[in-house]
Amino acid sequence: MNISNYIPKLKGDKVIWALVLFLALISLLAVYSATCSLAYKMEKNTLFYLIKHLGYMFVGLATIYFTHKINYTRFISWSRLALYLAILLLIYTLVYGTKLNHGSRWVSLPVVNITFQSSDFAKLALFVYLARVLSLKQGVIKDFYKGFIPVVFPVIIICVLILPANLSTALMLGFTCCILFYIGRVSVKHILILAVSGIALIGLMILFNIGPRAATWKNRILTYVSAEKKVASSEDDKEDEFQATQAKIAIANGGLKGLGPGKSMQRNFLPHPYSDFIYAIIIEEYGLLGGAVLMFVYMLFLWRCIRIFQRCPYAYGAFLAVGLSITLVFQAMLNMGVNVSLLPVTGLTLPMVSMGGSSIWFTSIAIGIILSVSSNVGETEGTEHKISELNRATN
Repeated sequence: MNISNYIPKLKGDKVIWALVLFLALISLLAVYSATCSLAYKMEKNTLFYLIKHLGYMFVGLATIYFTHKINYTRFISWSRLALYLAILLLIYTLVYGTKLNHGSRWVSLPVVNITFQSSDFAKLALFVYLARVLSLKQGVIKDFYKGFIPVVFPVIIICVLILPANLSTALMLGFTCCILFYIGRVSVKHILILAVSGIALIGLMILFNIGPRAATWKNRILTYVSAEKKVASSEDDKEDEFQATQAKIAIANGGLKGLGPGKSMQRNFLPHPYSDFIYAIIIEEYGLLGGAVLMFVYMLFLWRCIRIFQRCPYAYGAFLAVGLSITLVFQAMLNMGVNVSLLPVTGLTLPMVSMGGSSIWFTSIAIGIILSVSSNVGETEGTEHKISELNRATN
């Protein structure tokens, strides 16, 4: 079997393909190193979690391949159904989902025995839907009732449903949508109204202790802004402070060049070195230079997606590519900020690097859609057939 025969079948931006493969390689190296202690505690072979993660990554890369072969205009007709399904899943998660740290985030599929965060699917569905609505409303986008309300209403619903259990994801999603609104020519005044309203709502929830995790949010903020250590109010808060401290030690150990692959010491102390705090382990082993390279990879990914946005002949494809890319890169920046103590502790993972199953798969779908847009940018899209097909799908 000649592998080179399959390489030309990869469509889309080749740089993005190379960046994704690079992230997958870094993920395998980092996860293998970070799970050594976990394998010992769970009495597993040291290769157990590497092989498991390798399977997740293989499915993720296959998902990117098959998704990028689908013409992105097909997602227009699926966008409304996906949004409705996301809303139902979020409601189900709040009521019946698996509870973790006083919040319901996970949904279990009984037959296949797979758990996933409904917010991951909701993020994907929201941006697919927003790209459609923004492209349709460009003629009246400055109007509050005809343009702004139709695009902001689904954002409010999704963020409000995610907020009780996952503040960081709700904030990230809201901020990313504001950026997409600005790119989509929504009035700055309307965007500011949305942003101020959201911040005020969260502030009131924290101030008056509204919600199951309001006390945790408040403690994290107070611990972060104060030079003095606050007394943790619960075991969860103590773990957050412990994680932040151990991450600082890992970064200090790494220095400029790092300790070397597989030589991390803090993986034995960090509670989640393979997921939320994998970036700290990467810096410890590969140094600040390695951490900077990884940050550059994400920024290069965003730049290539912005080029797709600039070249795409259709508004829907342009908004789809830039919306999905911004949320992926913004999540990566937030995770890195938490790892280096620039931000309070959150539960956000590092896209395509942290260990996980469903998170990798949903991220892979997003990347596959971006590559689908990229592959169609270079092809002829101006035929009457494609234009009429697009118009029928958007109506």
